[in-house]
Amino acid sequence: MLEQIKDWIERLRAGSTGGPDREHLPTPKTAGDQRLSDCRLIVLDLETTGLNAAKDEVIAIGAVAIHKNAIGMGDQFDLILRRPELDISETVLIHGIGPEALTRGHETEDALLHLLEWMNGDLILAYHSAFDQKFLEKALKTTLGYTQPHTWIDVAEMLPAFFPDAKTGGRGLDNWADFFGLEVSARHHAAADALATAELTLAVINRAHKNDVVTLQGLNDKLKYYRRLKNMHRPG
Repeated sequence: MLEQIKDWIERLRAGSTGGPDREHLPTPKTAGDQRLSDCRLIVLDLETTGLNAAKDEVIAIGAVAIHKNAIGMGDQFDLILRRPELDISETVLIHGIGPEALTRGHETEDALLHLLEWMNGDLILAYHSAFDQKFLEKALKTTLGYTQPHTWIDVAEMLPAFFPDAKTGGRGLDNWADFFGLEVSARHHAAADALATAELTLAVINRAHKNDVVTLQGLNDKLKYYRRLKNMHRPG
């Protein structure tokens, strides 16, 4: 996938991409009666300069696609953006992305256009998705003027909804990875975190099928029911 992205960007700069047209980008899809076993799902993770979407910026994007209940190892997205002007002094020890990497990264506009083409409007899943959604929507609007709303699903909400009795010792990605015995190759690396989140998503989809939740709409209904139960048991 990385070589395809590099080749596309080189052709873009040469003026002969055949790549995505800003005016004809894929239309975001909505959650309906699509079967979980048939649809393609995008599992995404971002690295940023901080936690505040109002002032911090995206510096790396990692994503994998789930299709037919499997992770496509050749269907991935992994790019560091070219943002040498950003101050990463407070977060470099977390994500390991230093000034040199930001100098050699890919142009933000090119990367975001290719991301939109690669996602093809499919539903996006992320762990604590509100965080990634805010940052990605800001980057797309600021860089491309793109404001089409994509459908997002929070994996951090899906897991307790389908595994309510799991004793994880916490609500973080690491807690759930340990619970399922997953090995995360490099935490706080966007592509590695996206892969771990995708593996957790497959565990949810497998449990969903056993509970006769077989469509995206059924998944949404299950999450709505989970939220109602959670609110009912919240201290007044």
